[in-house]
Amino acid sequence: MSKELPGLIMVFTGDGKGKTTAAVGQAMRALGHGYRVFMIHFMKGRDYGEFLATKNMPNLTLVRAGRDDFVSREEPDPVDIELARDGFAQSEKAVMDGAYDLVVLDEINVAVDYGLINEGDLLNLLRNKPQKVAIILTGRNASPELIKMADMVSEVLAIKHHYEQGADCCRGIEF
Repeated sequence: MSKELPGLIMVFTGDGKGKTTAAVGQAMRALGHGYRVFMIHFMKGRDYGEFLATKNMPNLTLVRAGRDDFVSREEPDPVDIELARDGFAQSEKAVMDGAYDLVVLDEINVAVDYGLINEGDLLNLLRNKPQKVAIILTGRNASPELIKMADMVSEVLAIKHHYEQGADCCRGIEF
């Protein structure tokens, strides 16, 4: 059994609900074993439950790199691009400076898909990361290149969703 966290690249993607939840669960598991975790939420500015529950947790740094507003895929607002790129710069530092064992890049796949972050920059970061740093990337539309590079990919499928029955967005479930 390994005594240190392996530097895996893990991807949670797909159209179903639960990608961020899976990443948060993995982060909690790592924290429980005393690892240092950096988690950044791209394209999210709302007080999500995981942000509220974990903001004072030891060994966890939690950052938001988005605002609580719709981002246009075709014409992203310059502020959304700036927030995502600033968040990516923080992520690069977190990966490369040795302060963290696990880095969670929540919704980065969407930020790349929307053109807020350059995919080449992300792939270069993954190629050049320190061997011991594990990275989780979440969000729909993970690119074929990212999937090929990853050590683990889980696809969350949308089979049925409560929105289809008219349910509203609910605190504690969606955020």
